[in-house]
Amino acid sequence: MQQRLSIKDLEPNAYKGLLELEKYLAMSSLPVLTKELIKIRASQINGCAYCIELHTTAARKAGETEQRIYALSAWHESPLFTEEEKVLFAITDEITLISKRGLTDKTFEEAKKYFDDNTIAQIIMQVITINAWNRVAVSTHMFHQH
Repeated sequence: MQQRLSIKDLEPNAYKGLLELEKYLAMSSLPVLTKELIKIRASQINGCAYCIELHTTAARKAGETEQRIYALSAWHESPLFTEEEKVLFAITDEITLISKRGLTDKTFEEAKKYFDDNTIAQIIMQVITINAWNRVAVSTHMFHQH
């Protein structure tokens, strides 16, 4: 597969906008592994090989185990994730698949048991941002050069 075009080169201001969201998220209170797990999960749903490779590598560097990375696609059934993490993945799934139902009241209320409003806002912004990156990467056929 060959990359179709480079938005970074053709429309640098648009790319800078996404990078500004990344700067905001880097300053957020979300733990690095939380951010990486959100990125991997959304990228699995969106079929973004580029982002899956990028964020599984980053998750490993941050201390995530291979077993949990492999189980992430089946988080509903996996005993490897805490209830808090499962709520995080439910938020990720529901926002990523927004046309199905969006973020449900049930999931939102469950999230409030584990996260304050600012943290929920940060989680939502992380999901939105990785979904934007997934769409850039998939639509332009971005790939890793090894």
